[in-house]
Amino acid sequence: MIRLGALVAVLALGIALPALAVQPDEILDDPVLESRARDISAGLRCLVCRNESIDESNADLARDMRLLVRERLVEGDSDAEVMAFIVERYGEFVLLRPTTEGANLILWVAAPVLFVVTMLGALVYLRRREQSPEPGGDGLNAEERARLKELLKD
Repeated sequence: MIRLGALVAVLALGIALPALAVQPDEILDDPVLESRARDISAGLRCLVCRNESIDESNADLARDMRLLVRERLVEGDSDAEVMAFIVERYGEFVLLRPTTEGANLILWVAAPVLFVVTMLGALVYLRRREQSPEPGGDGLNAEERARLKELLKD
């Protein structure tokens, strides 16, 4: 019974792990180059699937990109050169983690800045609300109350 439970647990973990889409014919003979290719591919976005790396995607474009990465590594390019080539060819959107320079700096800074501005706005609102008169009083004088009673009788 324990062995059956262990088998079920192993199968459940195997299903939960992401399936890598790298085909056997793509794998390089040199394990060092293959490891570098996997590291690079893990940081590149599949342009078809959008939120998967090219290592996890089964799309034809992802396969082409994986082959391109391996081809550049076999030619002797460094990891940085391969990434620069891919970014030049497909644009910066291909990076799963965009750079923090140039126009992207606005995107990285905007969320925290907007959060701080919102918190300050909420603090100012709550302070002003705390200092405002209580809504318990109706603000009517005796004549207005009498007129209100008369209107409500009808």
